[in-house]
Amino acid sequence: MKNTQITIILVALSFLLILGFSVQTIAGETYKMGLSLAITGPTSDAGNPYSKGAEDYVKYVNDEKLLGDDKLVCFIRDDAYKTETTKRNLEDFLDEDIVFYLNYSTGSTMALKQDFEEEKIPVLPASFHAGNLIDSNYIFLPIASYSSQAVGLAEYVAANHKGSGKPKVALFLHPSAFGRGPLGDVKKAIDVGLGIDLVEVVEHGKDLDNTAMLKRLKSKGVQYVISQTVQPPVATMLKGAQSLGMIASTYGEAGKITFLGCHYAGGPDLVGLAGSAAENYYWTTSYKLMTAKGPGTDAQFALAKRYGRDDKLANSPNYTNGIMVVQVAVEAMRRAKSKGKKVTRASLYEEMLAMNGYNAYYPLTTVGPVTFSKDDREGVDTLQLYVAKDGVFHGVGLPFVSEYVQKIK
Repeated sequence: MKNTQITIILVALSFLLILGFSVQTIAGETYKMGLSLAITGPTSDAGNPYSKGAEDYVKYVNDEKLLGDDKLVCFIRDDAYKTETTKRNLEDFLDEDIVFYLNYSTGSTMALKQDFEEEKIPVLPASFHAGNLIDSNYIFLPIASYSSQAVGLAEYVAANHKGSGKPKVALFLHPSAFGRGPLGDVKKAIDVGLGIDLVEVVEHGKDLDNTAMLKRLKSKGVQYVISQTVQPPVATMLKGAQSLGMIASTYGEAGKITFLGCHYAGGPDLVGLAGSAAENYYWTTSYKLMTAKGPGTDAQFALAKRYGRDDKLANSPNYTNGIMVVQVAVEAMRRAKSKGKKVTRASLYEEMLAMNGYNAYYPLTTVGPVTFSKDDREGVDTLQLYVAKDGVFHGVGLPFVSEYVQKIK
């Protein structure tokens, strides 16, 4: 009798083990990603909405079963814009066997290049610094680099200047690799025929008074200032220019200065910082703004509402940015799965490199397709120009690809 009971128990245990295995198989795989960024500290005005965009899209992927029965997990950690903290976060993520990594700052992306190479893990940073791609195989830029953006703005200035002679331009740059990056490429574009006169390059400090700088630029005949930095110093400069009566009320207004900026140097939050001084500020990015109605923006509003986000967050281009990088990673996973591949770092890297031509990816959060290859890991090449009118950024003309960026590549 005792032997019979033991046999029944063993059979029951075997059945439970088989059942547990079957349930696990049906539940699918779990794919892990990591995201380290500045939710607090410097540039948290961009990092915070970025983190919420990534978080919400991961929820959406799982809720809507975009990966079938498989589940996506994204570990999100604050690094307060400190490279040493970013490195510790990455090490923790690697211990979790992540297959894809989302980084943030230029400094940490540059510092961790060798780690990415050793781990052979595909990386999408929030930094669009072209230098990220040098001596790297695994870093991919989500959209056009800061260099491409600055050249695109300079090209727009040259093409639309109505005064006599070449337009006189100054660059207003962040004193870092992030800020200085575009300078060399703007000069290269000038060398191959871009018709602007680069009068001065200003690396801003933490000054709250730009009066002397602005007067100096005006005395040199500067008509356009292109900014590659973050929003606060741009807001300070614009307020100073407004108080001096220097801001052009229309593009290229004679005797005034038209101000323009790259991705992190503009956007809706700039209006909150600069107020009316941001009026007529021209700005470029590869992301769609919520003022551009259509399926992509409708979907973003719906996503924000679904997960309880307020209107300010829903309208942030950095919320869009966070959504988009997860979209790209998920698309690589989906493509690997559709080919019967196991989702690994290697298979995702292969799918990223194959994302071009007929295989380009259209995420609807950007104004053009995402394309990558072995020789080109700069994502969306297309730019959209926006201008602030009555406190809101609106699109100017159609999305464009810079002619001179193609010439200097």
